[in-house]
Formats: sequence, structure tokens, C-alpha cells
Amino acid sequence: MKVLILNSGSSSIKFQLIEMPQEEVICSGLVERIGFKDAILTYKTNENEYKETLEIENHQKGLEMVSANIMDPEKGVVKDASEIEAVGHRVVHGGDAFSATTLITEEVKDKLREFTNLAPLHNPHNLKGIEIAEKIFAGAKQIAVFDTAFFQTMPVMARKYAIPNKFYTEHGIKLYGFHGTSHKYVSEKALGYLQKTSNTNIITVHLGNGCSITAVKNGKSIDHSLGFAPSNGLIMGSRSGDIDHSLIFYLVNDLGYELDQVNKMLTNESGMLGLTGYSDLRDIEAEAGKGNNECQLALDMNVYRIKKYIGSYVAALNGLDAIIFTAGIGENSDYIRGHVCKDMDYFGIELDEAKNGVRSKEIREINMPTSKVKILVIPTNEELEIAKQSYELLHS
Repeated sequence: MKVLILNSGSSSIKFQLIEMPQEEVICSGLVERIGFKDAILTYKTNENEYKETLEIENHQKGLEMVSANIMDPEKGVVKDASEIEAVGHRVVHGGDAFSATTLITEEVKDKLREFTNLAPLHNPHNLKGIEIAEKIFAGAKQIAVFDTAFFQTMPVMARKYAIPNKFYTEHGIKLYGFHGTSHKYVSEKALGYLQKTSNTNIITVHLGNGCSITAVKNGKSIDHSLGFAPSNGLIMGSRSGDIDHSLIFYLVNDLGYELDQVNKMLTNESGMLGLTGYSDLRDIEAEAGKGNNECQLALDMNVYRIKKYIGSYVAALNGLDAIIFTAGIGENSDYIRGHVCKDMDYFGIELDEAKNGVRSKEIREINMPTSKVKILVIPTNEELEIAKQSYELLHS
């Protein structure tokens, strides 16, 4: 059966059309830099690759272009929408309502609307993708795969916040975790690469416009940097990551900001964008290379935050077999990988700079032979993971 996967991120849409259960990719692509005049649409089939730069105002426009390419008379791969039997959607926040892959109904969509404020950069785009897909692929089953599902194994001591108990028991306020589909996929790939299935300690580092890091013990998540909403932890493209929460009260009570203004600032105007004026790490690295001190400091801050989390997770795991870098920045920025792994020899982490500089779409090892810890770059494939879970749901 043909399963279309839609992965709508905060500024991008990844898509793949996959023949299941063969796991054969029929076409794939990416819409990136959504909201900019120089957005990029990439569309690949087994025969050709098409790429163009154009203005894509929003996610709806991007999703309409994806479907148009798939069914295009010349470069498309299906003649009619009815050939697609299922559409699997990445959904970031499932709250307390969803802990497993779910068939989408009106009731499910109503619940997702309730979670909009918990993931404002993602859930609205996820829901928009669902609504557009329901119209274009009306005969297909629509399926939601939740980022939060992988973190159900975390112990309560890691999930619970040190606030009055009623907020945990009555309101479900706790650490939910995000990018779970990616962390699950690459951690399983790492275990296969290591050929080790027990007594394993892995740290997965997902770095893109959104960033997160997970401690994985024996294949199960035990801690994670994102929390109740995908806003804390590492420094991200436009999100601040960890801050002192008293700052919010200072901004409101002393500087006169409205709460909505503070929320918008911390979510849309902070992170690397707030520090540099750029949200794309490629631009920031280029500017730093030209001597831009603000961009260089932002890179230093970004790296330092990642290193701090690695140190804390080594303690939580009581050991470390491998660090995995994945997602757009993790897979492509040798600068970030190199500086994160620099001066980490106390943990047995020794980077091979020559290997780090090599680009590849395959799993690769970039550590020195003497390194006690494997440093792996594993291209994530959230789309394939979503396809597998969608197929399993329909055939269980």
C-alpha cells in the first residue's frame, strides 16, 4: 500500500511517499524556509530531482505544492489521489490524551486543537496538514504519530516538576518530550550499528530549527531536554531554550510587557535569531567566518549548552557507549559537531576531525579509533518511522 508521510515542522515540510511494507520510497522532498521569499522546494523521484527557489508564504501553500508535484502529469508518481491509501502525519504534542499512533477522527482533531498552546510552532501546522490532506486524499486513512509517545518510558522522577502535586495528578503538567519519532529511529539504528542490545547507554542529539537531546538506556528514553511544551532545553532557531522563569515575571511586572508579548518573544524572536538576527545556522556560521562577533558568541553559547546536557546525561546513564548527531544541523554541521566534542576527553570522547568533515547520507563513525565512546552521525528518517507505525496500526 502507498503511504504518504507529512512531517510539518516549524519552518519546513518533509514528505515521502512510501510503498509499504516494502519500505520503498517512491518520491520524497522538502519545503524549507517557509515564510521567506527564498524558500526552497525539493522534489525527488527515482528518475529525477527538481529544485526551485520561490516565495512560500505559509504551510498551506507549501502542502498544496507538495500534492501538486506528487500528482503532476509529467513528474508526478501517482495519477490520482485514490492511489494513496493512508496519510501518516507527524503530530508534535499528544498531551495526556495520546500515547500511541492513532487513527484521526473529528474527536482527535478537536483534542489537537486543545493542545495548540502547548506547541504553538508545530501543532497548528500539523493540524493544517491533516485538514488539507483530508480534502486532497479524501479516500485515505489519516493517521497521527506523536512525538511525545517515545517518552512514555521516562521515570516519574524525570517527568515530574517540583511544583504542587495537584498539577501533575489533576492537570497532567509534566515533561512530555518531543522529536520522539526521530530519537526513536536513530537510537534503534545506533543499537543495530553497535550490535549491542543490552546494557546500552546512548545520547541522541537532534539539532535542527528545533533542538533536543535524549538519554536512552537499553533502548528506552530515561530523560529529555524538552518539557511540557517544546520550548526549553537547548538553544533553538527562534526559541530560547532554558531560562530562569523569574525573567518572565520581571519582563511583565518591571518592564511592562504583556504575557502574549513575552510568549511571542521567547518562542519566535529568541534563540539564534534573537542573538544574531539569523535563524538559519548556515547563515550564522557564514557570518561568524566573516568576523561577526555576535554570531560567533551565539555559536559558542549553542555548543556550550549541548555540552552541559551531555555531561548531565552521562551522569544519569552512569556510562556512555555512543553519542548520535542527527537532523539538519546534527547531520550537516561539522562545526557544531566538532566543537561539541572538543575538550570532552574526560568522558572518553575523541573526535576524528578528518572523518567529521566528510559528508555522507549513510550512518558514519567520526570518532578516533582510541575513543571509548562512539561518535555517530545517523541521518534521521522520521518519515519512514511514521510509515512503519501507520502500517502497523492499519494491520494490527
